[in-house]
Amino acid sequence: MSAVTDPATVSECLRAGAGFSQGDLNWIAEQFGTLDARLAAFHADSTELEVSVKDREARGQKVTLECWIAGRQKIVTTSTEEDLRAALNDVRDDLRRKLNDAKTKQEPRHNRHLREAGDVETDGELVE
Repeated sequence: MSAVTDPATVSECLRAGAGFSQGDLNWIAEQFGTLDARLAAFHADSTELEVSVKDREARGQKVTLECWIAGRQKIVTTSTEEDLRAALNDVRDDLRRKLNDAKTKQEPRHNRHLREAGDVETDGELVE
C-alpha cells in the first residue's frame, strides 16, 4: 500500500457549518483530534469535514458531522445529546466507526494474493 504524501487531518479538513463560528473550530478540532490517525489514509486535498448544529444549547439540539472523501460515498453522523461536548464526541466516535467499517469492506478478506500484493515470494522466502 502506498503512503499518502499529504495526509488529511482534522484541523486541515474541518469547516464550521450552521450553528458554529470559525472561532469554535479550534476547540472542536481538539475534540476530533483522535480522528487524525484514521484520516491519515486519505489525501488532504480530497477530504472534507463539516460540523453543524441545529438549535444549539437548546433542548433537542442536533449535531451533524459530514465527511466527504473523493471516490467514496458521503458519510453523515448525527447526535441528539443535550450536552454539546458529548454530542461532538458522539458524532466523532460514530464517524470513526463508519470509516473503519468502510475500510474493512474494501479490503480483500479471502484472497491472500490480493491482500499481500505488495509482498514478493522468492525461493520460499517472503520479501517485502
